[in-house]
Amino acid sequence: MKYYIIAGEASGDLHAANLMKALLAKDPQANFRFWGGDRMQAEGGTLVKHYKDLAFMGFLEVLLNLRTILKNISFCKKDISEFKPDILIFVDYPGFNMRIAKWAKQQGIPTHYYISPQIWAWKENRIKAIKRDVDAMYVILPFEKDFYEKKHQYRVHFVGHPLLDAIAARKEVSEEVFKRENGLDERPIIALLPGSRKQEIAKMLSVMLSVVGSYHQYQFVIAGAPSLGYDFYKQFIKEENVHFVSGKTYDLLSNAHAALVTSGTATLETALFRVPEVVCYRGNWISYQIAKRVISLEYISLVNLIMDAPVVTELIQGDLNTRNLKTELNKLLNPDYREKLLNNYEALREKLGKEGASERTAQAIYTSLQNKGHYDRS
Repeated sequence: MKYYIIAGEASGDLHAANLMKALLAKDPQANFRFWGGDRMQAEGGTLVKHYKDLAFMGFLEVLLNLRTILKNISFCKKDISEFKPDILIFVDYPGFNMRIAKWAKQQGIPTHYYISPQIWAWKENRIKAIKRDVDAMYVILPFEKDFYEKKHQYRVHFVGHPLLDAIAARKEVSEEVFKRENGLDERPIIALLPGSRKQEIAKMLSVMLSVVGSYHQYQFVIAGAPSLGYDFYKQFIKEENVHFVSGKTYDLLSNAHAALVTSGTATLETALFRVPEVVCYRGNWISYQIAKRVISLEYISLVNLIMDAPVVTELIQGDLNTRNLKTELNKLLNPDYREKLLNNYEALREKLGKEGASERTAQAIYTSLQNKGHYDRS
């Protein structure tokens, strides 16, 4: 079978790669063509465009790059037409993917969506387009199933969270080996996860690094995005007590004592590795003002959204400053505070269900293909 997959971000690359692996187990002759990243490429097939060339964050940034985005959409449609896939699989990245889904549905191409657009946060009116253009939706957060089925009468598959698969599949690295291989000493590690896009890293990393001088008893390690080299990061590093690893985020988290994390999938990854964290977010001022008016959520981090409670502290926009970061980091280093937070992480883990999201999604997709792309909504 021929599969065309579109993932536009680092997290999508990870989850799509695991889905491809699961599909290959069921369909050894699978022919993949995709937009994604290095992890997808490692599973085989043809990479059309890398996500590092697609990632624009925030309302203003999207407007400023609108011509590029529209050119990419046009190119994507042409590429799909020439490939003639048996199925089109979207992985998150809704602004782009929903436009392609509308077109693909008109072409009669089966459309399956893995990792739902977060319409429960904003743009809830997208439900009309989803009902019209998406043949099958696979959701990964427990509350999303009720949102779609009870509120909008649209049947979905809750497959569990693919991060559980990704974490379970990794090869563990001991603290001793990790520190030795990355030139670290014996001090506990505070991990810095500033994001995967240049725009957000530029906004986040300087303020994260502003606390380094107050914590000489710890060593700080930046989790570098696989698509960006050290040359980009070094412009922000002014202190000696700062180290850098690239493409080793899970190894870093598994050996970290605490973490400062940019809002996004990484907040959930950090919690699943049982690392006490502070969630950080600072966007373009105009983009933030727009977002504040259109997004109707009490929290921004996945941890708090899933738990529906302020489990981890969120420092947003003006609240993200050196003084507040130090206050919150001091809490993370307090044994009593840590114990309470780790107990909440256990409850979070239970809510997410069992491992096997990639396998369950691959099975549903493959079964639908045996039925010529039809998705049973009964």
